[in-house]
Formats: sequence, structure tokens, C-alpha cells
Amino acid sequence: MNQDRRDRLRDAAITVLSEAGGRGLTHRAVDAAADVPPGTAKNYFPTRDALLRAVAGRCLEQYRALADRLAGPGPGPADRAALAAVLAGLLRDTAGAGRPRMVAYLELQTEATRRPWLAELLDPIATADFAAFGHLLGAAGLPAGPQHARALTLALHGAVLHLLAGAPATLAAAGLDDLDAFTRGVLDRVCPGPHEETP
Repeated sequence: MNQDRRDRLRDAAITVLSEAGGRGLTHRAVDAAADVPPGTAKNYFPTRDALLRAVAGRCLEQYRALADRLAGPGPGPADRAALAAVLAGLLRDTAGAGRPRMVAYLELQTEATRRPWLAELLDPIATADFAAFGHLLGAAGLPAGPQHARALTLALHGAVLHLLAGAPATLAAAGLDDLDAFTRGVLDRVCPGPHEETP
């Protein structure tokens, strides 16, 4: 099958899922969003489960490409400041260009509460974040044990929902109206420096 058209359909499915939710994800809606002849999406992804699987795979590809681009070549950010900048970049993408992908991913997680096979598919995707952030901590010369990776990952995951909702008062209360300061603060709490103490 044509890979370019396959990717176009998967991108269209992300758009549909993010805009219309799980109930709106139909083959017909994906065809319309991709501007392809009726029946094209069903030809590539015969069932709705296949469509969900395709969206999950595409979300993972896009997220990994973004993370690799922000981390740059080599082992990763070389110090605390560089890591904070990478993390702020990831969060900015969540609120900007990557918003459809993140909303679609959250819709997939909701679907996964009713579809064990989808939960199994998403499990390694979510798990990979803990390892990835642990790696970035180590590259930056910061403590990178499991507890540090967990704290950083869960702090960032918690921020995502507020960023997607975009409620100004909530963003200000959470410190998410300044993402550079937010990520520096998270790193200070997760990995205090020699003159910093956690309360």
C-alpha cells in the first residue's frame, strides 16, 4: 500500500479523534479529513480497532520525532539549564502544534479503559516516558534513579491536562503561564542542587 497515503490517513485520524472524540472517529470522517475518496480509510484500516491502532502508532512516531529533535544530537542535554529548555519545548508543543496529537492520545487512553488490547498497546508507550526522562536526567548530570524519573514524568504528565484545557487562572496557579520557570522549578524539586532543599 502507498505509505504516503497511509500516513495521510493516520494524520487525518488524529485530527478527527482530537476534534470529534472517540465517537466521531469513523472511516467516513477520516476520508473526509484526508480529502480522499470514500472507502479509502476502510481499505487501509478495515475495522475501527485497526483505525485506533493506527492512531496510536502515529502518535508515538510524532512524539518520538519531536523528543529527538528537541534533545538534539548526541546523548542529550548536557546540563540542568539545557534539560529545562528541552522540557519547556515539549510542553510548548503540547499547547501548540502537538495539541491534536496529545488530545488524540488522551482519547485513546479513555478508549483503553474499555478495550484491554488498546491498554496493552499504550502501556509501552507511556512506560517509555519514564525511561526517556530518566535518560535525559542522567545526560544532564542530574540524579537519574527510578524515583527521580517517576517524579519528573508524573509532574510533566500532570501539566499536560492543564495546558490542553488552557484555562488562564489554572495555568497561572500551576505556574504554567511561564513554562521556562515551571520546568526549572520542577527540576529543582526533583533534583535539588547543593544549596537547595525540598520543603
